[in-house]
Amino acid sequence: MGRHPELLIPASSLEVLKTAVIFGADAVYIGGEAFGLRAKAKNFSMEDMKQGIAFAHEHDVKVYVTANILAHNQDLAGVRAYFQELKEIKPDALIIADPGVFDIAAEVCPEIEKHISTQANNTNYGTYNFWYRQGASRVVTARELSLVEIREIRANIPKDLEIETFVHGAMCISYSGRCLLSNYFTGRDANRGACTHPCRWKYSVVEETRPGEYMPVYENERGTYIFNSKDLCMIEHIPELLESGIDSLKVEGRMKTALYVATVARTYRKAIDDYQQDPELYRKNMPWYLEQISNCTYRQFTTGFFFGKPDETTQIYNNNTYVKEYTYLGIVGGEKDSMYQIEQRNKFSVGERIEIMKPDGTNVETEVRRIVNEDGESQESAPHPKQVLYIELGEKAQWGDILRRKA
Repeated sequence: MGRHPELLIPASSLEVLKTAVIFGADAVYIGGEAFGLRAKAKNFSMEDMKQGIAFAHEHDVKVYVTANILAHNQDLAGVRAYFQELKEIKPDALIIADPGVFDIAAEVCPEIEKHISTQANNTNYGTYNFWYRQGASRVVTARELSLVEIREIRANIPKDLEIETFVHGAMCISYSGRCLLSNYFTGRDANRGACTHPCRWKYSVVEETRPGEYMPVYENERGTYIFNSKDLCMIEHIPELLESGIDSLKVEGRMKTALYVATVARTYRKAIDDYQQDPELYRKNMPWYLEQISNCTYRQFTTGFFFGKPDETTQIYNNNTYVKEYTYLGIVGGEKDSMYQIEQRNKFSVGERIEIMKPDGTNVETEVRRIVNEDGESQESAPHPKQVLYIELGEKAQWGDILRRKA
């Protein structure tokens, strides 16, 4: 059956890290406030990182910290100081793309494992063996590799060198994320963590001798989404992933909500566990996985490069619309006088039917019976984002459950 895989889930904040842990992650990857490739994500302060690592370790879950910028000279002193701080809070690994940054990590915190980021364009077993000799314990495949190529890498590298591969989430239109569009249009550098995702914008074509004459590339008066990739989803191909020798199945999404993280983590957790228990059980439960995975915001699905080079069907040419099945309302916190504390994320009202989404795979429909603010005043609806509220529900909920409403 192949190697026992790790399910690696992204987290944008301490709250989302806790959700990832509760909903089935084996490991979580996070970014600090510097030197990670998601500068626009909320990211973690050192104190949050410390708390997150402690919470994860209490649940036997690992935490990896991204430091995967392609560094310039002026970054190096800051990288050194940052790694000295990380040395104290003991993450399980650092995710690194730049050889200079790698050297600093090896010097400052040799006891922390080093993983090589997909940003380093790892496309062959020679590259894997090179990084192994430098002291890396894991290398993340470039997204442009097929399962055939990954199997060939596995056959030509040491058994103890781990392979990590993205299996779900947004796809970059540029080779291993080496994109200049964001820098060109907005001055925000994708290779230094500040991508504005211009690949999702609308484009038209201009013919050189007809300046100002814009021609849609597709028959759509609003323009075209010529660069807009579908999202990667490999939930139907867990057997092929496990049999290819991949050690860590990675989900993209360090800018996503707790609802997204809970949905994806729970679905892949069950699919992996079902397949390892009994391949027939995995096949039988496929309708459930497919229904659940489409419950969070996504852009239509593709299998990316895994079964060969993508063709024109992997792009979305006529819109940038996310498919949105559910609205995220909040996470259940403490309980007081039979009411559940939540921090509101989207508007809901007394009398509405909502769902309690639980880590074990069940979704419990219930009614919102009462909403009370922190001053004890009843309110008919919850219109203010981030407001702390106490709500009475028709069904039992537990700490960490996600509340959502069908869109």
